[in-house]
Amino acid sequence: MRPLDKTETTAVFEKLFKFTGNNLKNIIENPSHEGPDPDSGRYCFRLHKNKVYYVSESLVKRATNISRTQLVSLGTCIGRFTHGGSFHLTVQCLSLLASNAKHKVWLKPTSEMSFLYGNHVLKGGLGRITENIVPGDGVVVFSMSDVPLGFGIAAKSTQDCRKLDPNGIVVLHQTDIGEYLRMEDEL
Repeated sequence: MRPLDKTETTAVFEKLFKFTGNNLKNIIENPSHEGPDPDSGRYCFRLHKNKVYYVSESLVKRATNISRTQLVSLGTCIGRFTHGGSFHLTVQCLSLLASNAKHKVWLKPTSEMSFLYGNHVLKGGLGRITENIVPGDGVVVFSMSDVPLGFGIAAKSTQDCRKLDPNGIVVLHQTDIGEYLRMEDEL
């Protein structure tokens, strides 16, 4: 486990900024309350076997006693680097994104299952949407009872959604909490 280098940090922060906007500062400066130390520090990002973890500094200090080959996971896995070098967020970072999301979409109860099976969000299943979304923005998808279901990329702006037919795609699916069941061997 090692700290991220400059290019890796840039890739991670660009992807997180796409979903959180200026709230990225809250993620970076979040104080840690883990561990026996009265001053346990902050959270940091660490790379281990192409996966990026969001972990408290006090836990990183204690993990130095474990060899790299024996260490399986540490903290919250927020994403991974592909062989090509691009960074992909994983479903485990959903709670982190949901609490700091800039753009949100709420689904009607009838379309929640469709999204959880891996389908895109259609206009007919849209309950509410935040203002000022432009195509390409990162969007966190919630149920109408404010339970985070997943995240994706906005296909249409907020203004275009009002004029869209019911079968038009509003949010392109990236990941959802149904992946815990569909891909349990890989997570």
